[in-house]
Amino acid sequence: MFNDPLFFNKLAAAIIGAALIAMTAAFITSFVYQPTMPEKQAYSIDGGTVVANISQATPIPVGPETIMPLLANASVSSGQKVAKKCTACHTFAKGGKNRIGPNLWQTIGKRQAVADGYGYSSAFKKLKGKWTYAELNKFLWKPKKYVKGTKMSFVGLKKAKDRASLIAYMRSLSDNPQPLP
Repeated sequence: MFNDPLFFNKLAAAIIGAALIAMTAAFITSFVYQPTMPEKQAYSIDGGTVVANISQATPIPVGPETIMPLLANASVSSGQKVAKKCTACHTFAKGGKNRIGPNLWQTIGKRQAVADGYGYSSAFKKLKGKWTYAELNKFLWKPKKYVKGTKMSFVGLKKAKDRASLIAYMRSLSDNPQPLP
């Protein structure tokens, strides 16, 4: 079979010939058979009527849901587990060194973008407020949305329970923890 020097030529001719026969048959069939479509469908399908009621539409959330009710019962140990995601860039110990990100000891109640010996990005330097429970909730939800232009690669925490636990853990990292709201 493969010893025939014209084997591949014969194979190509067979494939091209079959394709030409199929195309010719389709062309001839289109002239012989010409279906007519009925004016009315045999089975009508009622899709119902769609009425948009804008006043009852649910608003699209602009920010994270509040965590204030969750903070009272948030678990510090669960927050410590959630914080493991942060340890690649941050330290949490009192007097700990800055890494890629600043040390996070005693963050709650502190001015934003202020840590001894840490050089914040220009995006963070624009922040002028304090790290309150509400502000940390917004930041931890989507850091890149909270600080537009940040180089921080962390995508955020979607679950309110995780944010509340992490904030409860961060609250415990202080000589004088801030009172709960």
